[in-house]
Amino acid sequence: IMKRTFFLLLYYGFAQYLPDSYSPVLGGISNRVRIFCAKRIFKKCGKVSAINRKTYFGTGKDIVIGDYSSIGAYCVIPNNTIIGRYVMMAPQIHIVANNHRHDDITRPMCLQGSQCSPPPQTIIEDDCWIGVRVIMTPGRHIKRGSIVAAGAVLTKDFEEYSIVGGNPARLIKKRK
Repeated sequence: IMKRTFFLLLYYGFAQYLPDSYSPVLGGISNRVRIFCAKRIFKKCGKVSAINRKTYFGTGKDIVIGDYSSIGAYCVIPNNTIIGRYVMMAPQIHIVANNHRHDDITRPMCLQGSQCSPPPQTIIEDDCWIGVRVIMTPGRHIKRGSIVAAGAVLTKDFEEYSIVGGNPARLIKKRK
């Protein structure tokens, strides 16, 4: 626990502010520092391609990320997320961890707590591409080979090799 705490402090206090992973001068070194921290924070971290700047992942203790996957800048990823192999995540993706309860109209929603404890798990299977500024509601399961178009709001799950987009996201076409 001390090791994870040290690397969380190193990541949030220093590494997340380093230059963009794709910057020509210090990008490669910055990316390697962030990946070095993630390997000591996440539950499992494969041979990751990129973890870009200002990615927020809470304590990261239950995050699993597979080989050759990348996380774009300014992404928000909850603790209970599984990311497969060869996943491309563009910048500013927001995976929502939980929703507030709202069933008791006699109490303010902010005092009703969360709907699920623990929050539902988000799973992104192998070979997926998640576009810039995608929002995923809690517990989404993005199946193998899928593409989620930029700006989509993902409120339900789709079959493998789906291309989805819009708000709310709908099937655009199948890859195969």
